[in-house]
Amino acid sequence: MDISLNFKEIITATMILFAVIDIIGSIPIIIDLRQKVGHIQSEKASIVAMLIMITFLFVGAEILKLIGIDVYSFAVAGAFVLLFLALEMILGIQLYKEESPETASVVPLAFPLIAGAGTMTTILSLKAEFQTVNIIVAIILNILFVYIVLKSSKKIERIIGKGGINVIRKIFGVILLAIAVKLFTSNIQGLFN
Repeated sequence: MDISLNFKEIITATMILFAVIDIIGSIPIIIDLRQKVGHIQSEKASIVAMLIMITFLFVGAEILKLIGIDVYSFAVAGAFVLLFLALEMILGIQLYKEESPETASVVPLAFPLIAGAGTMTTILSLKAEFQTVNIIVAIILNILFVYIVLKSSKKIERIIGKGGINVIRKIFGVILLAIAVKLFTSNIQGLFN
Protein backbone atom coordinates (compact mmCIF):
# COMPACT_ATOMS: atom_id res chain seq x y z
CA MET A 1 0.00 0.00 0.00
CA ASP A 2 1.48 3.32 -1.12
CA ILE A 3 1.12 5.99 1.56
CA SER A 4 2.90 8.86 -0.20
CA LEU A 5 1.28 12.26 -0.11
CA ASN A 6 0.05 13.57 -3.45
CA PHE A 7 -0.31 17.38 -3.43
CA LYS A 8 -2.73 17.41 -6.39
CA GLU A 9 -5.02 14.81 -4.75
CA ILE A 10 -4.92 16.71 -1.44
CA ILE A 11 -5.86 20.02 -3.10
CA THR A 12 -8.62 18.41 -5.20
CA ALA A 13 -10.09 16.48 -2.24
CA THR A 14 -9.85 19.58 -0.04
CA MET A 15 -11.72 21.71 -2.59
CA ILE A 16 -14.40 19.04 -3.09
CA LEU A 17 -14.97 18.67 0.66
CA PHE A 18 -14.87 22.47 1.09
CA ALA A 19 -17.64 22.82 -1.50
CA VAL A 20 -19.75 20.05 0.06
CA ILE A 21 -19.32 21.13 3.69
CA ASP A 22 -20.08 24.71 2.53
CA ILE A 23 -19.14 26.28 5.85
CA ILE A 24 -19.11 29.77 4.29
CA GLY A 25 -22.67 29.26 3.04
CA SER A 26 -23.58 28.01 6.52
CA ILE A 27 -22.49 31.23 8.26
CA PRO A 28 -26.08 32.55 8.39
CA ILE A 29 -27.17 29.26 10.03
CA ILE A 30 -24.25 29.43 12.49
CA ILE A 31 -25.08 33.03 13.41
CA ASP A 32 -28.74 32.10 13.87
CA LEU A 33 -27.73 29.19 16.14
CA ARG A 34 -25.47 31.48 18.17
CA GLN A 35 -28.36 33.92 18.66
CA LYS A 36 -30.74 31.13 19.72
CA VAL A 37 -28.50 29.25 22.15
CA GLY A 38 -25.86 31.81 23.09
CA HIS A 39 -22.55 29.93 22.84
CA ILE A 40 -21.29 27.58 20.13
CA GLN A 41 -18.69 24.99 21.13
CA SER A 42 -16.38 25.41 18.13
CA GLU A 43 -13.63 23.05 19.34
CA LYS A 44 -16.01 20.23 20.26
CA ALA A 45 -18.02 20.55 17.03
CA SER A 46 -14.85 20.54 14.89
CA ILE A 47 -13.24 17.54 16.63
CA VAL A 48 -16.42 15.46 16.58
CA ALA A 49 -17.03 16.26 12.88
CA MET A 50 -13.44 15.24 12.04
CA LEU A 51 -13.78 11.97 13.97
CA ILE A 52 -17.09 11.18 12.23
CA MET A 53 -15.57 11.81 8.78
CA ILE A 54 -12.35 9.85 9.36
CA THR A 55 -14.26 6.94 10.93
CA PHE A 56 -16.64 6.85 7.96
CA LEU A 57 -13.66 6.94 5.59
CA PHE A 58 -12.37 3.68 7.11
CA VAL A 59 -15.57 1.77 7.95
CA GLY A 60 -18.02 3.26 5.45
CA ALA A 61 -17.03 0.85 2.68
CA GLU A 62 -17.27 -2.13 5.08
CA ILE A 63 -20.76 -1.03 6.11
CA LEU A 64 -21.68 -0.90 2.42
CA LYS A 65 -20.25 -4.38 1.83
CA LEU A 66 -22.24 -5.66 4.78
CA ILE A 67 -25.45 -4.51 3.10
CA GLY A 68 -24.30 -5.57 -0.39
CA ILE A 69 -23.49 -2.24 -2.05
CA ASP A 70 -20.20 -1.62 -3.90
CA VAL A 71 -18.24 1.66 -3.76
CA TYR A 72 -19.02 2.45 -7.42
CA SER A 73 -22.79 2.30 -6.77
CA PHE A 74 -22.37 4.49 -3.70
CA ALA A 75 -20.20 6.94 -5.68
CA VAL A 76 -22.84 7.20 -8.43
CA ALA A 77 -25.53 7.73 -5.78
CA GLY A 78 -23.19 10.28 -4.19
CA ALA A 79 -22.93 12.09 -7.52
CA PHE A 80 -26.72 12.52 -7.47
CA VAL A 81 -26.61 13.84 -3.89
CA LEU A 82 -23.88 16.31 -4.91
CA LEU A 83 -25.97 17.31 -7.93
CA PHE A 84 -28.92 18.18 -5.70
CA LEU A 85 -26.68 20.02 -3.21
CA ALA A 86 -25.21 22.01 -6.11
CA LEU A 87 -28.70 22.88 -7.39
CA GLU A 88 -29.64 24.09 -3.90
CA MET A 89 -26.56 26.31 -3.82
CA ILE A 90 -26.90 27.67 -7.36
CA LEU A 91 -30.67 28.20 -7.47
CA GLY A 92 -31.11 29.24 -3.84
CA ILE A 93 -33.77 26.60 -3.25
CA GLN A 94 -34.12 24.13 -0.39
CA LEU A 95 -34.69 20.52 -1.39
CA TYR A 96 -33.88 19.10 2.04
CA LYS A 97 -35.48 20.59 5.13
CA GLU A 98 -34.13 20.14 8.65
CA GLU A 99 -35.81 20.63 12.00
CA SER A 100 -34.75 23.67 14.04
CA PRO A 101 -32.20 22.69 16.67
CA GLU A 102 -32.57 23.47 20.37
CA THR A 103 -28.87 23.22 21.24
CA ALA A 104 -25.74 24.01 19.25
CA SER A 105 -23.14 21.66 20.65
CA VAL A 106 -22.37 18.52 18.65
CA VAL A 107 -25.82 18.42 17.05
CA PRO A 108 -26.50 20.17 14.66
CA LEU A 109 -23.02 21.60 14.08
CA ALA A 110 -20.80 18.51 13.88
CA PHE A 111 -23.67 16.42 12.51
CA PRO A 112 -25.44 17.10 10.16
CA LEU A 113 -24.17 20.64 9.32
CA ILE A 114 -20.46 19.79 8.91
CA ALA A 115 -20.38 15.98 8.62
CA GLY A 116 -23.75 15.41 7.02
CA ALA A 117 -25.04 12.99 4.40
CA GLY A 118 -23.46 14.90 1.52
CA THR A 119 -20.07 14.89 3.24
CA MET A 120 -20.25 11.15 3.98
CA THR A 121 -21.24 10.36 0.40
CA THR A 122 -18.42 12.54 -0.88
CA ILE A 123 -15.84 10.87 1.37
CA LEU A 124 -16.70 7.42 -0.01
CA SER A 125 -16.79 8.79 -3.55
CA LEU A 126 -13.31 10.28 -3.00
CA LYS A 127 -12.11 6.94 -1.63
CA ALA A 128 -12.94 5.38 -4.99
CA GLU A 129 -10.52 7.81 -6.70
CA PHE A 130 -7.90 9.03 -4.19
CA GLN A 131 -5.47 7.52 -1.67
CA THR A 132 -6.78 7.40 1.92
CA VAL A 133 -3.88 9.41 3.37
CA ASN A 134 -4.60 12.31 0.99
CA ILE A 135 -8.30 12.29 1.95
CA ILE A 136 -7.37 12.37 5.66
CA VAL A 137 -5.15 15.42 5.06
CA ALA A 138 -8.02 17.05 3.12
CA ILE A 139 -10.43 16.34 6.01
CA ILE A 140 -8.01 17.84 8.55
CA LEU A 141 -7.47 20.96 6.39
CA ASN A 142 -11.22 21.42 6.06
CA ILE A 143 -11.79 20.95 9.79
CA LEU A 144 -9.13 23.60 10.55
CA PHE A 145 -10.96 25.98 8.23
CA VAL A 146 -14.33 25.04 9.75
CA TYR A 147 -12.93 25.76 13.23
CA ILE A 148 -11.67 29.20 12.13
CA VAL A 149 -15.05 30.01 10.58
CA LEU A 150 -16.97 28.85 13.67
CA LYS A 151 -14.72 30.94 15.92
CA SER A 152 -15.01 34.09 13.82
CA SER A 153 -18.43 33.78 12.16
CA LYS A 154 -19.66 37.20 13.35
CA LYS A 155 -16.56 38.97 12.05
CA ILE A 156 -16.77 37.12 8.71
CA GLU A 157 -20.40 38.11 8.25
CA ARG A 158 -19.56 41.77 8.87
CA ILE A 159 -16.66 41.68 6.37
CA ILE A 160 -18.28 39.67 3.55
CA GLY A 161 -21.91 40.70 4.02
CA LYS A 162 -24.95 38.71 2.97
CA GLY A 163 -24.41 39.48 -0.72
CA GLY A 164 -20.83 38.21 -0.59
CA ILE A 165 -21.90 34.99 1.12
CA ASN A 166 -24.51 34.42 -1.60
CA VAL A 167 -21.94 34.96 -4.37
CA ILE A 168 -19.46 32.51 -2.75
CA ARG A 169 -22.26 29.98 -2.29
CA LYS A 170 -23.21 30.14 -6.00
CA ILE A 171 -19.57 29.86 -7.16
CA PHE A 172 -19.05 26.74 -5.06
CA GLY A 173 -22.40 25.43 -6.30
CA VAL A 174 -21.15 25.52 -9.89
CA ILE A 175 -17.86 23.84 -8.84
CA LEU A 176 -19.84 21.17 -6.99
CA LEU A 177 -22.06 20.59 -10.05
CA ALA A 178 -18.97 19.99 -12.20
CA ILE A 179 -17.59 17.62 -9.54
CA ALA A 180 -20.89 15.71 -9.49
CA VAL A 181 -20.74 15.23 -13.26
CA LYS A 182 -17.11 14.04 -13.03
CA LEU A 183 -17.91 11.59 -10.20
CA PHE A 184 -20.84 10.22 -12.16
CA THR A 185 -18.94 9.72 -15.41
CA SER A 186 -15.84 8.19 -13.77
CA ASN A 187 -17.79 5.74 -11.58
CA ILE A 188 -20.67 4.74 -13.87
CA GLN A 189 -18.15 2.78 -15.99
CA GLY A 190 -17.06 0.82 -12.88
CA LEU A 191 -20.63 -0.37 -12.38
CA PHE A 192 -20.65 -2.15 -15.72
CA ASN A 193 -17.15 -3.68 -15.51
